Amino acid sequence: MLAMLDYVAFGLLGLLPIANPVTSATVLLALTGRYPEAERNRQINRATLYVTIVLLICFYAGNAIISGFGISIPGLRLAGGLIVAYIGFGMLFPPARVAEDEAQAEMASHDAEAKLQDIAFIPLTMPCTTGPGTIAFIISASSAIPGARLTPMVHLGACLTAVLFALIFWLCLRGATKIMRFLGETGIDALSRVMGFLLVCIGVQFVINGVHDLLQSWGLIVV
Repeated sequence: MLAMLDYVAFGLLGLLPIANPVTSATVLLALTGRYPEAERNRQINRATLYVTIVLLICFYAGNAIISGFGISIPGLRLAGGLIVAYIGFGMLFPPARVAEDEAQAEMASHDAEAKLQDIAFIPLTMPCTTGPGTIAFIISASSAIPGARLTPMVHLGACLTAVLFALIFWLCLRGATKIMRFLGETGIDALSRVMGFLLVCIGVQFVINGVHDLLQSWGLIVV
């Protein structure tokens, strides 16, 4: 039981800064400003289902992807660490996004006059939530399972992590308006920078682990 809780805690602590449901909530507000509440809720429910499915597919297909493309675990961790750190630096030092936000708001208001767009999968699920950083983290985490043995405890931990993250994602999107009103632009920016710092730390640790495994495979480090 303690091992399963460790898996769940590790998964959530890694996923939350990378996937950042608060950012997805801001995108939801920008794209569904004129959507009816029922339609917005329908988009949220579908996006939550898609996110859960993508998380589980990445976890269970991770080892197959590694073997199929001939990717080594150290190479995967190095690449994943660089991607995660890059995203973290982007959140720590964000560029000016005024033009992008205005463009999204204009697009949403223009499309509202015609048929409402389905945004559940693109962009809410991918790339806003389960982007390259999230996928790299999940594959790297799945490849780090001791002995690559998917025991019942690991299965339960993976499914519970996906469900709990999906629940947090759903709550953030359903409470998007309240979150924005409570935090404001300054609060959202501060939260994004804190999560960016955590991402940089996670990415650097991935790189350290990848370099350590690489040197160990070359026989330069003896455990």
